Amino acid sequence: MILLQMGTTLKDWLIKKGFSLSFADGSRDVTDFVIAFVLIMAFYYILRYGVLALIRKLTRKSSTTWDDALFSSRFFNKVLLLVPGVMVGFVAPLTLTEFPDALNRLLQFTQIFIVIVTLLAINSFLNAIYEIYQGYEVSKAKPIKGYLQVFKIILFLVGTIIAIALLLGKSPIYLLGGLGAFSAILLLIFKDPILGLVGGIQLSANDMVRPGDWIVQPKSGADGVVIEISLTTVKVQNWDKTITTVPTYSLVSESFTNYRGMEESGGRRIKRSINIDMNSVKFCSNQMMDRFRKIKLVSNYVDSKEKELSEFNVSNKIDNSVLVNGRRQTNLGVFRAYLTAYLKNNSDIRQDMTFLVRQLQPQESGIPMEIYVFSKVQEWAGYEEVQSDIFDHILASIPEFELQVFQNPSGADFRKSGFTLPS
Repeated sequence: MILLQMGTTLKDWLIKKGFSLSFADGSRDVTDFVIAFVLIMAFYYILRYGVLALIRKLTRKSSTTWDDALFSSRFFNKVLLLVPGVMVGFVAPLTLTEFPDALNRLLQFTQIFIVIVTLLAINSFLNAIYEIYQGYEVSKAKPIKGYLQVFKIILFLVGTIIAIALLLGKSPIYLLGGLGAFSAILLLIFKDPILGLVGGIQLSANDMVRPGDWIVQPKSGADGVVIEISLTTVKVQNWDKTITTVPTYSLVSESFTNYRGMEESGGRRIKRSINIDMNSVKFCSNQMMDRFRKIKLVSNYVDSKEKELSEFNVSNKIDNSVLVNGRRQTNLGVFRAYLTAYLKNNSDIRQDMTFLVRQLQPQESGIPMEIYVFSKVQEWAGYEEVQSDIFDHILASIPEFELQVFQNPSGADFRKSGFTLPS
């Protein structure tokens, strides 16, 4: 009422000053709209600071997380922006009656403003949903960021169509019908999101990758932990702390290694071998057998194996004066038994998983003696320490069995032998 009274007073004053009635009516409408707009903006800022302060206070006292997520995503800020848009749309037809063209254009922009603010509010709401979802354990197995991104793309695409329709004064259905002609262009523009969506669905449905998984994809140079799965990319933090961005679809179309199975199994494989010099392998003498019996881990093995071989040789009337006749223990066989016993008594080795101490095919670099076991310790540094301790002990114990590790001769070896290289 005060606004109408001020406009009427201005109109009467202009008429008294000799201005035309149409000019006076137009001036009254403009003045009414400007005053109304200023009051609306003042009301908005008062409402904004008052309501947001109250909401901030309530969210801090609340024990739930959803209100904190909504506040941090600025959802309430976006919703409050609808207030001036709606109020301008209500006030404009009451004040700008003398300017129908300007009124129509203003209402168009007001409607577009409301559409844009609504899209931003929904976007903030989706961001809050993602933040809340990340707090649940299921988010590690079923990431939803890619799906939210697809929904946002569709949302903003529809919102853009509605805004353009409002600007042109056409029906949105009319514009949607014309999109068929641009389908090829749209497919080209959104090729990566479409491939990413398909790849993301396959990754999620087949449970191929989760945030926190250690993956290796040599082609892209990725070797580390997955930190984020989005619509078009998967971010991997490598062990050197660099970030590799892998296209989502490439994890479906190309091979990669996921170490999640290793982590869930409770063991990490140790697969390493030591090359034994073939010249140091020999049959065990009585003196060697007496010395091996003093080694606690193989004393029972030496006795039981010796009994078994003696019975075999006696029953088959073997001539023991020739070493190659019959069956005899070798220092390499006793050493292999020692390694088996040593690893079975190691508290860091899984006894319920694959456990092998084996010889591989002899090569020009000697006889590979391979350890194929699983460590209970999976963490990288601890795993390497367990593995190093095992092979430190193996290298130090090899001479006790009169064996030698194969090693290519170095300059120091030539000097010890008195051999000099020709100049």
